[in-house]
Amino acid sequence: MKSATVSALTLSTVLFSASTIFAQELATKDRIGLADAPKTLVVRLTNDSPNNSDPNIAEGYQKLFVDFIKKHPDWKLQMQFMSSDIGTEQAKMLEQAKAGNAPDCAAVDSFVLSQFMVNHVLADFTPYFSKEEVDDLFPFIRNGITDKDKTVRAWWWDTDLRVLYRNKSVVADAPQTWDDLKKAALASTKEGMEGVLFNGGRWEGTTFDWLANYWALGGKLVDDSGKPVFGEGENKEKFLKALSYFKDLVDSGAAPKRVTTIANYDDMNAAAAAATTALFIGGNWQYAQLKATLDEDEFKNWTFSPIPGPSADQKSTGTGGWTIASFSKDKDKVEMCANLAREVYMGPANALQQQLPTRKSLFDKYEVFSTEANKTFAKALVDGQARPGVPIYPEISNQIQIMMGDVLSGTKKPEEALDAAFSAAMEAYKRL
Repeated sequence: MKSATVSALTLSTVLFSASTIFAQELATKDRIGLADAPKTLVVRLTNDSPNNSDPNIAEGYQKLFVDFIKKHPDWKLQMQFMSSDIGTEQAKMLEQAKAGNAPDCAAVDSFVLSQFMVNHVLADFTPYFSKEEVDDLFPFIRNGITDKDKTVRAWWWDTDLRVLYRNKSVVADAPQTWDDLKKAALASTKEGMEGVLFNGGRWEGTTFDWLANYWALGGKLVDDSGKPVFGEGENKEKFLKALSYFKDLVDSGAAPKRVTTIANYDDMNAAAAAATTALFIGGNWQYAQLKATLDEDEFKNWTFSPIPGPSADQKSTGTGGWTIASFSKDKDKVEMCANLAREVYMGPANALQQQLPTRKSLFDKYEVFSTEANKTFAKALVDGQARPGVPIYPEISNQIQIMMGDVLSGTKKPEEALDAAFSAAMEAYKRL
């Protein structure tokens, strides 16, 4: 019996070693698949890949990629990875695509996807995704990946959203309107809290988180041609209303003046941990961060709800995320890229990184998304709105950040600050 056991253990060790060696042959730092595979797909990705800085996530991705390439043994993936300077990386890739030398398959930020669309550099993904799969996408996702002819130009696989976090022991009921939030925040200050926190410093988060209020009113930043319109007509009225709402939060003491210095979601987590706030506007990913940061009893007090709107039935939330798209003119490569989007990213990668899926049905398919928290996030995504992917948006955002600082600090009145922001955006638009 001992001899048989030893033989079994030896065989198991040999098989494990062989499996490990085989996996190593299929996965190197810059290649997935056998080196002599007859077909090659050049793939450029972010750290949502085996290049992730978290060893566990990186290992999980490597397994997903190896399993994927085993199903497509005639192919190898030639891997390229972007730096953390995503804006520059995306701009460079767009220029490469226009010149005809972009990678076959790549991660494209949803934020700039339409810029790639208007330059007609994206391959047609329509044949590789069923009508049922497309219909299952959240509305803003479906609109974001299809052009004017309803052609699918990329596959948007993950997303996020902004919500209102609250400590239930201080704020028992979820505020439904702007007025509700102001009252709840003021009531919290009477219990030693500093009111509602939100991004108000000089960075993109300030613009994106505040835009939910403007969008809830039906406001638009640009017209269909990509020209700024937020400072004129009805849009100006809506903009001033949403801006004045934030100013009133600070002026009334419902929000502390220090929001003008907040330029990092971690600041809100720190305030929650220090028990100095009972309300803040943040991203869905912060729920898991709070769970990891707070004591179990403290965490039980925290929950979230949709960002309040001017009325209970007027709500919106900012949403982001990444897509997979192909720049190739080779149909086999386009199909392989679509396969990568479906088999690695559409579901498996969501579950691996706990990044919200873009298809409603996937919340039920994967256990990690079946929690009450994630089900609530899924409901909120119905009201999701993405940033307009037009060339002028970065400058619009920059001007809104400046404007927000001036208004919340009292340096400028809302209309004066808005006029300056709109004028600067229009001058930048003329230079495009």
